[in-house]
Amino acid sequence: MRKVKFKKGGIYHIYNRGVEKRTIFNSEADMWRFLQGMYLFNDKNISCSVLYSIEKENKGRINFNLLKEFIDKNIEERKPLVRIMADCLMPNHYHLLLEEIQDDGISNFMHRLGTGYVNYFNKKYNRVGSLFQGRFKAVAIKNDVQLTQILSYINVVNPGELVKPGLKEEGVKNMEELKEILEFSKNYSFSTNPDYLGIRESIIIDKGIYGEFFPNSDKYKEFIKNALLGRGGNMTESLLLE
Repeated sequence: MRKVKFKKGGIYHIYNRGVEKRTIFNSEADMWRFLQGMYLFNDKNISCSVLYSIEKENKGRINFNLLKEFIDKNIEERKPLVRIMADCLMPNHYHLLLEEIQDDGISNFMHRLGTGYVNYFNKKYNRVGSLFQGRFKAVAIKNDVQLTQILSYINVVNPGELVKPGLKEEGVKNMEELKEILEFSKNYSFSTNPDYLGIRESIIIDKGIYGEFFPNSDKYKEFIKNALLGRGGNMTESLLLE
């Protein structure tokens, strides 16, 4: 039984990784497919099979424009299950920050997202069986400190690990490292960092309360810089996968 009880209005750090720490995204195309699922399945009226059907109708082609066209034609009114506030996809794991806005919204959304992606992945790579390491993990966000800390962790620290392995444990050691991490994460397409920087406007996310915390990109940039410089050691245990 899950220790965390989801409730409407609650905000949760949701994460999982591949079984036996295996890669769950073999290509950028796989990551885009996962993001497309996040957009499409965040609707009470849509089933797990819809994404596959749209792809079939378009002879294997699928993108956000096609998904939006489908929704505009077939859905009178979207009924989101969750508010997707932040996300980051890494080769063998993912992080999401979700607010529950309907009863059982997170559970239903994650079931649809997981089922849809595993079916896609197994078919594409001719495999069977589980892809993720058990059911997704969840940590309730209980205060503003956690709320801001988790945003820097998802948006910048995770992508930063790709250029500076050990960042989560060791933190930023000097200004040169800081510059490298900030530059890389600014251009990392598979986190919501570009959206908070004002570089991109994703149709997937809704910043929610973060819009009040960071009313403009300058406020966010300053926050991220200070968060990284102030992190001199291991991340809070509750934010780690391990």
